[in-house]
Amino acid sequence: MSRDLPSLNALRVFETAARLESVSQAAQVLHVTHGAVSRQIRTLEAELGVALFEKAGRGVQLTNAGRRLRDASREALDSLRTVCAEISQSQVSAPFLLACPGSLLARWFIPRLDRLNAELPALNLHLSASEGELDPRKPGVSATLLFAEPPWPADMQVYPLIAERIGPVFSPRYGRAASIAEQPPSALVNEPLLHTLSRPGAWADWARALGLEPQTLRQGQGFEHLYYLLEAALSGLGVAIAPELLVADDIANGRLLAPWGFTETSNQLALWSPSRQPQAQVRELANWLKVNL
Repeated sequence: MSRDLPSLNALRVFETAARLESVSQAAQVLHVTHGAVSRQIRTLEAELGVALFEKAGRGVQLTNAGRRLRDASREALDSLRTVCAEISQSQVSAPFLLACPGSLLARWFIPRLDRLNAELPALNLHLSASEGELDPRKPGVSATLLFAEPPWPADMQVYPLIAERIGPVFSPRYGRAASIAEQPPSALVNEPLLHTLSRPGAWADWARALGLEPQTLRQGQGFEHLYYLLEAALSGLGVAIAPELLVADDIANGRLLAPWGFTETSNQLALWSPSRQPQAQVRELANWLKVNL
């Protein structure tokens, strides 16, 4: 026995006309012409080899076969509508897992989390932080926010946000803060510089951008991750190298000083998402980030 179905569009049109018992009303509900509804019904009758409607005065009425098909198609279409609605709702309410560096989460994201949740209430954002290397292809991760250098991989949808800018920062509590703040950047050759093991070349990149010889810089205390490096700088332990985004709030409230400003690097902060994943919510988050960064 064949399991082939007749045209699903024709079945949908028939079910509407059968439910309303009117071709004209079905045309109005479906936003098509009376002739279009009639053609779909004739197509369905031809495929089934049986009449579904018959004349009744100035209108039509269902035949016995038509009533049977009406009941079956109504039940099937109602079931489909219910399942589609449930699937759609589950997608809306499913957690959107965003991975990002822990330092970015602590210093930029958390202070703005209330605003994000208020402005994107349907996102159902969950955050996963790491100070190690982030894997944007990790199963379960909806998107990853990270600094990286183009070109972007072909299997990822990448939304560039802003260029990275780095520069030296130190606390007013640092013992030599007053003496070095008024000097040119070359004054740092005499300072033991705080650095991070997760990005050992940051000081050298900054020095080259300013025309300084990287080998003249003296490395001081090292820290495994950027978050600890910035905490050390805030505690007055020395001069650290940091992305502007992560210290902008501390500079604005006077907790850190950045007398020489910040220098752009080849990295960009971007939102990464696997290309196979639906992108609507990712784009929504990317647009929000662009406005608020």
